[in-house]
Amino acid sequence: MQASGVTHLSGHPHIIGHLQVPLLPLSRRAPAWSCQQAHTRQQRRSAHTCQAAASASPPPPKRAPSPPKQQMLIYVPPHPLIQHWLAIARNDMTPPPIFRAALAELGRILVYEAGRDWLPTMQQQINSPVGVADATFVDPTQPVKVVPILRAGLVLVEQISTVLPSQVTYHVGLVRNEETLQATSYLNKLPSSFSPEDRILVADPMLATGGTVMNVLEDIVSRGGDQSNITIVCVVACPPALKKLSERFPGLRIFAACIDAELNDKGYIVPGLGDAGDRAYGTL
Repeated sequence: MQASGVTHLSGHPHIIGHLQVPLLPLSRRAPAWSCQQAHTRQQRRSAHTCQAAASASPPPPKRAPSPPKQQMLIYVPPHPLIQHWLAIARNDMTPPPIFRAALAELGRILVYEAGRDWLPTMQQQINSPVGVADATFVDPTQPVKVVPILRAGLVLVEQISTVLPSQVTYHVGLVRNEETLQATSYLNKLPSSFSPEDRILVADPMLATGGTVMNVLEDIVSRGGDQSNITIVCVVACPPALKKLSERFPGLRIFAACIDAELNDKGYIVPGLGDAGDRAYGTL
């Protein structure tokens, strides 16, 4: 499928403009990798043939590996519960309380997946009832900085306290002008500064045009946040937002329930969820 500059091949990365953005199933996920490191089967077979032919000659001197270029990574976990709650959230017959519950469940599951190889840990020994055991804890001295984008981003993080043992929350509120599609801030509770080591989790259900989340990320980075330590959790993403984010924040990670192909003339994702804030709070 190809739409709005994004090519989606099952089991392969997303292509955004001229930047390859890996889309990795979490059940088989390897550490983050660069497209320059990826090879086709034919290339690998050719490399193996060349290695076999050169086995009799002395190996060439090893070169220091080049540092991989940072890339934005997009993860869409292939989980049946994500698909279930996404279907409930999409349904236009779902009432606001159930819609909110669906978004909260999606947020909890996506944050769980995002923390798989991202949370800071520490090693200790503990006493069990029958002996001593090595133990791994999430480091309580490095709480995750959670940044929900109001209104609907607050719903995504309602249940993440059951997933993240240590966190602090900083609320930001932006409203989008329905004519210009530009976002304006009405609330900003970000700290005066972030440490480059801070792990920052931004929650916004919809990545449509990308204007709102771009404003928030620019603010976070200007306060010292490292974009390679920022993770976005969303329900639905769309190519226009992903292209902007990949060009401006190449080290970013995004966890989404799905990626829809297009926007309508009002800037809403199709099929998307509609206005997630209105639906979550029953705003008419």
